[in-house]
Amino acid sequence: MPRSTYYYRLQHPERMQPVRPGRPIPGFSYDRSGNKVVDKRIQRYIRKLIQGPDSSFGYRKLTVLLRRRYRLVINKKKVYRICKEMLILLPQREQITRVPKRVANNRIVTGANQLWQMDIKYGYVAGQRRHFYLASIIDVFDRAIVAYHRGKACSKDDIILTLQKALLKRSEHGPISPVIRTDNGPQFTSHAFHAFCETAGIEHERIPNQTPNKNAYIESFHSILERECYQRNCFENYEEAFKEVDRYLHYYNWDRIHGSLNDWPPSEYLRLVMQGAIKPRDIAL
Repeated sequence: MPRSTYYYRLQHPERMQPVRPGRPIPGFSYDRSGNKVVDKRIQRYIRKLIQGPDSSFGYRKLTVLLRRRYRLVINKKKVYRICKEMLILLPQREQITRVPKRVANNRIVTGANQLWQMDIKYGYVAGQRRHFYLASIIDVFDRAIVAYHRGKACSKDDIILTLQKALLKRSEHGPISPVIRTDNGPQFTSHAFHAFCETAGIEHERIPNQTPNKNAYIESFHSILERECYQRNCFENYEEAFKEVDRYLHYYNWDRIHGSLNDWPPSEYLRLVMQGAIKPRDIAL
């Protein structure tokens, strides 16, 4: 309610119309022939349905069966009300205990290994009409793909192993504690992934729903991968697809120039920054 309406009602109660009662319950519905079907008969229909193999159905699926088998013109809200009166509503499903969610915050990245973004992308093998998975971790600072996993499946264990590879690769010069940012996929919301991040001392944050811009750097990489690798190849088998993905990711890290990195590849850009030859810009996201 707008604030003006709320305060107007407080200051002028005499001008407000009384609240009208809702429409009374009619006590019947219609079938497709236009005949009335009273609620008592609908209750008998429902009892027949729940005594058969469909006994585990809830009110929504019972509505579908009433429409198909008894040709009733009825909506799920009325079926819900009737089932509630009959005391046959199924109990609500138990809420699954999820891992705590740390929402992605606005950050300023000034160096490598401060913020990593991770996501999963599909690839297509035309020769077998099947998909494969590519899970990759990008460093926001130098745009390098620190580690990746490609395979016919991508489980939480594959994600954890990929993150382990990234930590080992980047901790050659000392301990690191990057922030890992992901979406809300099942691999990233699993208890195993949460436990690994807690053990490794990594801060894991997840973006809000329907906000891919919070994961813009990995999404941008996926767009480049799709345009420069996937669309230029027609894979006949998994081996060919994996070989081409390995080749492209090596090219991406070591040879492909980036306009946002002063036209240097990610590996060369990081080397020049560490030597002091290039003064990096802070990245706000």
